[in-house]
Amino acid sequence: MTPQPDPEVGAAVKAADRAHVFHSWSAQELIDPLAVAGAEGSYFWDYDGRRFLDFASGLVFTNVGYQHPKVVAAIQEQAARMTTFAPAFAVEARSEAARLIAERTPGDLDKIFFTNGGADAVEHAVRMARLHTGRPKVLSAYRSYHGGTQQAVNITGDPRRWASDSAAAGVVHFWAPYLYRSRFYAETEEQECARALEHLETTIAFEGPSTIAAIILETIPGTAGIMIPPPGYLAGVRELCDKYGIVFILDEVMTGFGRTGEWFAADLFDVAPDLMTFAKGVNSGYVPLGGVAISGAVAETFAKRPYPGGLTYSGHPLACAAAAATIGVMAEEGLVENAARLGADVVGPALRELAERHPCVGEVRGVGMFWALELVKDRQTREPLVPYNAAGEANAPMAAFGSAAKAGGIWPFVNMNRTHVVPPCNVSEAELKEGLAALDAALWVADEYTS
Repeated sequence: MTPQPDPEVGAAVKAADRAHVFHSWSAQELIDPLAVAGAEGSYFWDYDGRRFLDFASGLVFTNVGYQHPKVVAAIQEQAARMTTFAPAFAVEARSEAARLIAERTPGDLDKIFFTNGGADAVEHAVRMARLHTGRPKVLSAYRSYHGGTQQAVNITGDPRRWASDSAAAGVVHFWAPYLYRSRFYAETEEQECARALEHLETTIAFEGPSTIAAIILETIPGTAGIMIPPPGYLAGVRELCDKYGIVFILDEVMTGFGRTGEWFAADLFDVAPDLMTFAKGVNSGYVPLGGVAISGAVAETFAKRPYPGGLTYSGHPLACAAAAATIGVMAEEGLVENAARLGADVVGPALRELAERHPCVGEVRGVGMFWALELVKDRQTREPLVPYNAAGEANAPMAAFGSAAKAGGIWPFVNMNRTHVVPPCNVSEAELKEGLAALDAALWVADEYTS
């Protein structure tokens, strides 16, 4: 679709937004949201006719791109047949979506509890773990994000937690592996893995194993930096959970449904959790949907004991129809394989080449359509390009980089001192090369801030 400029409509949209919309995670008077006129495939555009290649996939959820005709048609057909229905009933769209998800989850995660998104999926996974074990505490990693609702944000390990941290949510944070900025003075992946597991087991011991209901981890941390765990780490966490009777929860809200070149990132590590949360890519965000995939052992706890939780829109027919169609599109069009192939053959090599050219690039990390560039002032000291949780003038280098990327026609995913490359899983090789060229140009701006 060719963008048709209409600045007058754009101005009206922005005026109404300014007057009435309260935006998340923002100081309301300090933001200037882009008025979006339309989107298709890997692109979106504004009312001035400027088109952007979406290297952020929205918020890393448009795994099949914008306006995929088969998913749109499925929503339209479901709306004509049954727009909505209460969650206590068996509904075809809901049953089919649950079946298709359960077919792809690792291990025996065969029961699906539907939510409206990722944060409430985490809320319910934690509730299930606590009821299943009869224990109160949850262990979660620093450098993590699990959602914006009260329990989920307390589980989160980044600064978005701070304003809402009650210090009474039963959450204990620990350090997960991150070799580039190791908290364990490790020099190799093997050392990082062994020392991170030792640290976790020590934390378990000092907190009291009999008090810990669950350990929750993003299989690969997303917003926190796409730090791929070293070989053996997730298997080691699985062993610790088994040893101490702790429920292992994997958060696949961002990594699920093809993002990493597998249906779930857990498949990269051959590990199966007891509970797994999902959202985002399950239906590419076309209609809000999330959920918890539940193992047989946890499901059995509630076989004759009511589960005390639910949502009015759990398994909404429109959302589930979109999920079934999205999963069908991913299978039919080979999008999981496409993400794996283009990640290995195009994105990875290109980003490593950029790292050789640009002194601001400290490290390249990623897999599939899930990559991060860590930007630094000095490669030797690894000092971040901006301080941790920088704002205002302190964040000027990353702001300048982001502006340059947008001027070059890509919409970047920027967080702290990193930019992520997370386009749709059905992005083409030509589109990737276009975006990577624009990224290359924007990195020259970041280079100006290096020492």
